[in-house]
Amino acid sequence: MPQKITVIPGDGIGPEIMRATLAVLDAMDLGLEYDAQLAGVTAQEQTGDLLPEATIQSIEQHKVALKGPLMTPIGGGFRSLNVTLRKQFDLYANVRPAISFPGTRSRYDNIDLITVRENTEGAYLAQDAFTSEDGQHAESKMIATRSGCDRVVRYAFEMARNAGRQRVTVVHKANILKDVSGLFLKSAEAIASEYPEIECDDMIVDNCAMQLVMNPERFDVMVTTNLFGDIISDLCAGLVGGLGLAPGANIGTEAAMFEAVHGSAPDIAGKGVANPCALLLAAAQMIEHIGQGSAARRLRNAIRATIVSADRTTPDLGGEGTTASFAEAIINRLECTPG
Repeated sequence: MPQKITVIPGDGIGPEIMRATLAVLDAMDLGLEYDAQLAGVTAQEQTGDLLPEATIQSIEQHKVALKGPLMTPIGGGFRSLNVTLRKQFDLYANVRPAISFPGTRSRYDNIDLITVRENTEGAYLAQDAFTSEDGQHAESKMIATRSGCDRVVRYAFEMARNAGRQRVTVVHKANILKDVSGLFLKSAEAIASEYPEIECDDMIVDNCAMQLVMNPERFDVMVTTNLFGDIISDLCAGLVGGLGLAPGANIGTEAAMFEAVHGSAPDIAGKGVANPCALLLAAAQMIEHIGQGSAARRLRNAIRATIVSADRTTPDLGGEGTTASFAEAIINRLECTPG
């Protein structure tokens, strides 16, 4: 039976990289069907709504979504659409791998780590946020719950166990944020005891940032809170060549959304030179999520082989190719790339 997924091309370069990604998925003959929906500024222009009800209903129905970058209008009254979608579908775990690809412009060549970020609480919840009328005072609550901490930490340990990972590092600021971050650390310590086969340590976020730059090989899986995870995962992307190679999965109990985590890059939109790798790697996460692990490995191997050979790659990777030619090169390798 075909697997139907919600496809949200997004804004800026989104439609270009989505076309390339779907072309690759179609070439793999995975039995996927697509329900195209709108979100972002494109949706607002066409429907008057940044997040149309039809898009929400599609994700509710199909349970799996592949999303390009979205633009949220600048100014008051507009909440981040990514945050809104995560909250709408309770996508509590944000999973962002950072893996080195030979042939990319990066300082390291042996990075293989994953950041698991709590996605619905913490600073980004912005509970009771306000700015005083005179603009001189602003407040926003940072909230953590034991149940929220427990589920994302447990997800990280289960993922580590299933993937054969050896270590989980709990990243926190419990030395200063003794209540909110302290609760997260206590949760992690309790859950870690249930996974004796996995080494667990904890690290204050400041030191973690420094160690990632100086000695990233020491990390395997990191689990942390919303704000820290947002920053750390981008730092990790920088270790492997930038956001053009950074996919993200947003996992909930009832639904999952997979995305390129970079922005919509309006300055290069329509020029056909956007790197589709982040969305392709997110698609690999997606097909793994729906039970096609061998196909996911095959796709990742084809992407790697194409980058290594510099075959029709985009300018950000040092090539002279286009978004479409990059996808064509990957398709050419899929036939001879093992899973």
